[in-house]
Amino acid sequence: MQLSIVVPVYNEEESLPLLIAEIHSAIKPAALAYEIVLVDDGSRDASLQVLSELAESDPSLVIISFRRNFGQTAAMQAGLDHARGEMIALMDADLQNDPSDIPGMVTKLQEGYDLVAGWRADRKDTFINRRLPSIIANKLISVTTKVHLHDYGCTLKVMTRDVAKALRLYGEMHRFIPAIANWSGARIHEMKVNHRARQFGISKYGISRTIRVVLDLIVILFIQGFLVKPMQVFGLAGLLSGLSGFGICGWLAAEKLILGTPLASRPLLLLGVLLIIVGVQLLSFGLLADLMTRTYHESQEKRTYTVRQTVLGAGYRPIDPSGFDETGPAEKKSDIHKSA
Repeated sequence: MQLSIVVPVYNEEESLPLLIAEIHSAIKPAALAYEIVLVDDGSRDASLQVLSELAESDPSLVIISFRRNFGQTAAMQAGLDHARGEMIALMDADLQNDPSDIPGMVTKLQEGYDLVAGWRADRKDTFINRRLPSIIANKLISVTTKVHLHDYGCTLKVMTRDVAKALRLYGEMHRFIPAIANWSGARIHEMKVNHRARQFGISKYGISRTIRVVLDLIVILFIQGFLVKPMQVFGLAGLLSGLSGFGICGWLAAEKLILGTPLASRPLLLLGVLLIIVGVQLLSFGLLADLMTRTYHESQEKRTYTVRQTVLGAGYRPIDPSGFDETGPAEKKSDIHKSA
């Protein structure tokens, strides 16, 4: 299986027959062995029925049905988990993504990239409630993650199997896939793609999602910078708070002992005590977070690194320090000298 096309589906009964026909028309000329993985995210219309009917005559379809609506991120994760291709494409089911862009993205991926992300340069959406929040979010995400892309919100992406299978998506994190892939050193390319106006139904996303994106961005930033070293966040903040508190309390103690200044009415004393308490708490959080991080990695045998490839020398053969190799005992230097 060379290519898996993962499509989350939610209330798209009218779009699905056209979408699948377009995917076949776009991918068949590329001479790729492919499958189409469609994840029904608890649709309330006849989407699942339409998919089931299409699957009866189309062996390339893989239908995954959720018990209820879990969200686009969960649907994408399920599709990635079930995909079998060496390359995996993601796209929306509303016909706004153009399947004819996928072969070009596959070609670019084969040039040595790990992920090719779509860029809707000429986006066919309303400005106020769709494009404006997206522009703000793209700038914010690019600056904070240091992965500079024009369009984080474009679902259309093609990636290698290694990158796709390493993804673990939660919340609204599907839009952060390039940033998450960048953690493991993935080579990312952004490519202009065609974007089309919606033909059926209404958009399921609005400006309210911006708040959830910001909250997920905070999680992404913490994981990106401090997943394996949380003590450096909580510990540093705890030390600064605690030292500030001790400094304030030390100064007040000196005033009391040397100058006899009364402290009962000094709000600064309460601030000093509060800073000391907060400092102790932050240090404790840091220790607990560090233990949880170790448990997270060791219990699941996760590594704190990723390997791109391993190259063995020509005629590779392990060297046995005891003087034996795979073919038998090796001659010792003393024996060579004797024969000489």
